[in-house]
Amino acid sequence: MATSQIQNPLNTPFSQLSIKKHKPWFYKPRHLTITAAHPHLPGRKLRAAVIGGGPAGSSAAEALASGGIETFLFERSPSTAKPCGGAIPLCMIDEFSIPLHLIDRHVTKMKIISPSNNAVDFGSKSLRSHEFIPMLRREVLDSFLRARAQSAGAQLIPSLVTQLEIPSSPLSPYIIHHTTNSNRKTLAVDLIIGADGANSKVAKFIKAGNYTCAIAFQERIRLPDEKMEYYQNLAEMYVGDDVSPDFYAWVFPKCDHVAVGTGTVCAKQDIKLYQRGIKERVKNKINGGKVIKVEAHPIPEHPRPVRVRGRVALVGDAAGYVTKCSGEGIYFAAKSGRMCGEAIVRASDGGERMIGEDDLKREYLKEWDKKYASTFRFLDLLQRVFYGSNVTREALVEVCGNEYVQRMTFDSYLYKKLAKGDRWEDLKMVFGTIGSLMRCKIVGREMEAIKF
Repeated sequence: MATSQIQNPLNTPFSQLSIKKHKPWFYKPRHLTITAAHPHLPGRKLRAAVIGGGPAGSSAAEALASGGIETFLFERSPSTAKPCGGAIPLCMIDEFSIPLHLIDRHVTKMKIISPSNNAVDFGSKSLRSHEFIPMLRREVLDSFLRARAQSAGAQLIPSLVTQLEIPSSPLSPYIIHHTTNSNRKTLAVDLIIGADGANSKVAKFIKAGNYTCAIAFQERIRLPDEKMEYYQNLAEMYVGDDVSPDFYAWVFPKCDHVAVGTGTVCAKQDIKLYQRGIKERVKNKINGGKVIKVEAHPIPEHPRPVRVRGRVALVGDAAGYVTKCSGEGIYFAAKSGRMCGEAIVRASDGGERMIGEDDLKREYLKEWDKKYASTFRFLDLLQRVFYGSNVTREALVEVCGNEYVQRMTFDSYLYKKLAKGDRWEDLKMVFGTIGSLMRCKIVGREMEAIKF
C-alpha cells in the first residue's frame, strides 16, 4: 500500500503590520496609511523547494542553501540527464567554478557547412590562443552541480512531483505531492522554483501559459579511432532544408564519441527524416561508427508569458531561456537559477522573512530581463533572417567567413554579452551581409533550375 505523510508542516505566522505617518499636503487633513510588512518567520528559516535537478535547479538550490534558506531539491531521476549538445561558453568555467577535468573536448575549430556543401572554417584564425569552446556531457555536469548544491546544504529528494496545492492566502504554504518508490508523500514549503524543463509541471500548476517548442534529436555514435581523430577538437554545423527547415544540424565531439543531431520547430513530425539527412551529409566521416544512444527532447523557443506567479518562479527551460539561432541553454539555465536563488536570499534577509510575488518580480525577473532580454531579441532576429530558406542559409555561411564577424560572434558567445564592435567594421559587415543575400539569391535560383 502507498503511504502518505506530511513532512515539516509550516506554522502559518500572523501578518505583522507597520503604521506610516504622512505629512498633510496644504489643507488636507492628516491621515494614516496601514501597510503589511514582510513578517519574520517564527523560530525557523524560509523553506524553499526546487523542482528539477539540472543546471538551473542545482544552481538555484546551491544559491538558496548557501544563503541560509532551508532548501529541498527534487530530481526525478538523478542517474540520467537531458539530451544536449553539451557546449558551454568559456566564461562559465570561471563563473560557475567548473573543474577542467569535466571538460571532454577543447574545441578550437568549427566548420559551418551550407546547403550546397560550401564549408567555412570558423575559429581557426579568429579564436585567441587561450580561447576554446568547452564540450562536456550533461550527465557529468548535472551530477557535479547537484553534489555541490548538497554540499552547500540542500537536501536532495529523488522523487517524482505529481501535484502542487496552491495556497489560499499569502502566508499559507504550498503543498508538494511527490512519489518515491510507490510511496506518496507531501512537503510543505514557503516558495517554489520550477526548474523542471520545457514540459514543466510547475508551469502548468501555476498556469504560466504555453510557448512554442522545438524538438531536438541526436544519436551518440562511437567512431573508429582514425575517424574520431578528425573530431579531436572540431565541431561541425550543417544548414539546409535536408537537415532542418528552420534550425541547424550538428556533429559535436564528446569524450569517446560524437553527437550527431538536428532540431526543428515547424516540422517536428519529420525529425527522423532530418536526422537521416544529417547522417547522409556526414556519412563518409561516420562510416563504421556504432550508435550507442538515441535521444530526443523539447527546446523552448521563447520565454513563457508568466515566469513568476505568487511565490513560484520559473528558471531555465521551464521559463523558456533558450536562445534562438544557436539553441543554447546550459549557461542561461545555470545563470537564471543562480540569479533567482540569490534574489530570494536578498528579499528574505537571508531566509529570515517571508517574501511575495512583487519581491520575485523585482529582485529576479526585472534583473534578468534587464541583463539578457536584448540578447534573446537579437538572436531571434538572426534566426528569422538567416534560417528561412536555403538562399539565406547560403548567405549566412558566406557571411561567417568574415573574420570580423567571427570575432564578434566569439566575443558574444564565449563571454555572454553583446560585443561592442568598431563602427566602420560594423557598417562594412552590414553591407557585406546585404551583398551576400543578393548574391546567394542569384545562386539559389540557379540551384533550383538545376534541381528541376
